[in-house]
Amino acid sequence: MTSHPARWRILGFLGIAQLMLILDVTVVAIALPSMGADLNLSRETLTWTVSAYTLTFGGLMLLGGRLADLAGAKRVLLAGLLIFSVASLVTGLAWSPEALLGGRIAQGLGAALLSPAALSLVVALFDGDERNRALGIWSALGGGGAALGVLLGGLITAGPGWPWVFYVNVPVGLIIAVALTSMLPATLADSGDATPGEHSDANADAPSTANANAESRTRLDVFGAVLVTASTAAVIFALIGAGDRGWLSPVTGLLVLAAAIGYVVFVAWQRRASSPLMDVSLLARRPVATGAFLILLATALMIAVFFLGTFYFQHARGFGALTTGLLFLPVAVSTMAGAQLTGRLIGRLGARPLAMAGTAIAAAGMAVPALSLTTATVVTGVVIAAAGTGVLFVVASATALGQVAPHEAGIASGIVSTFHEFGASLGAAVISSVAAASIAGTTLTGFENGFLTAAIVAAADIAIAAVLTPTRPRPTPVPA
Repeated sequence: MTSHPARWRILGFLGIAQLMLILDVTVVAIALPSMGADLNLSRETLTWTVSAYTLTFGGLMLLGGRLADLAGAKRVLLAGLLIFSVASLVTGLAWSPEALLGGRIAQGLGAALLSPAALSLVVALFDGDERNRALGIWSALGGGGAALGVLLGGLITAGPGWPWVFYVNVPVGLIIAVALTSMLPATLADSGDATPGEHSDANADAPSTANANAESRTRLDVFGAVLVTASTAAVIFALIGAGDRGWLSPVTGLLVLAAAIGYVVFVAWQRRASSPLMDVSLLARRPVATGAFLILLATALMIAVFFLGTFYFQHARGFGALTTGLLFLPVAVSTMAGAQLTGRLIGRLGARPLAMAGTAIAAAGMAVPALSLTTATVVTGVVIAAAGTGVLFVVASATALGQVAPHEAGIASGIVSTFHEFGASLGAAVISSVAAASIAGTTLTGFENGFLTAAIVAAADIAIAAVLTPTRPRPTPVPA
């Protein structure tokens, strides 16, 4: 394969684009109190400001990946960049709660197109050891984005104001789009990724069944994407409203039931669809199921920390956005430290003890502010909990992706990424309802209950992690 001469510069621009998508969770979390005050947002709308983005992002990500395969990664990437940039402008200009949430949903759509297309280009442009280095840089953007997000969120909100949290995406997105338009090859074949004649003479005598299979792969499973997104939206709507309606109210129960039915229909549809969105049989495999569960848990706990912390510091303690951002910096650093250490240990210790340790550390950290709610205990507790979630992020990815065949790595990665975004949506929804009274500013009890709930969930999942997580990765069989 001929290497593209500008591949490292392209990686730089793709990395910045991916970083924007990651930042738009943590940056917004710090800005939520200011947004709520300026637009007179209810607790439910504040929660949807996070969940609408992550739900759309996660729900349509696999569809975006499929579209990148069919229409070309470059086209889909540029379309995602433009949609995300325009949506960011609309969100910053939001004049009402409806405009704000509409902008966030559109941002999620742009992110769902951009992210898988960008990763596809990274894989196509690099080979061998260079590809491993490039993917390592790509993976590091997650932890770096969290650290940078909390600081930027505080600086921007305290400076020009929360709309600039979104405005800053516009020039950055347009500059990246212009640069990549000229730098990226029109097709992957131009980057040396395809072999001459690979798509012509080699398939000249293929049987008609192969042609039928090729035709099925050109279809987009839009119905499947809408179904899984709508089902998850029903769960989140139920959880967000439970803080006011009650956890056992008929509406909450009906929404959860509707979501369960939706998921069952989704699985049945995936089994019969000619071009399914997801190979649901992968989720029946222990490593992939473990990875999906752990990534959902880790992300939900991480978002719970940001959600509780930002409102506690700014509402209960009266700190400004900048001070809040600075208080969260140790949290982001702790997450990265836990991830780095786990990366070194997982080969020697195996996944199971680290999964149990990560959930135990997260539970212990969350328990600290639940038992004694002060600025010092909140910072201390969430720093400890962040180290645990950092462990879980690495264990989840290594477990899910380390034991699948090479041709299944893409879809397995997509499943893990989807559960990552759904975890953010669910974490914000649950913790918002548990801490509803405190977010409204009437009492501190809701914050204590929020941290306690997170601690109990993490503690209960120690046993689940012990049963579900494989001890050590088994090598993936290589077909003869």
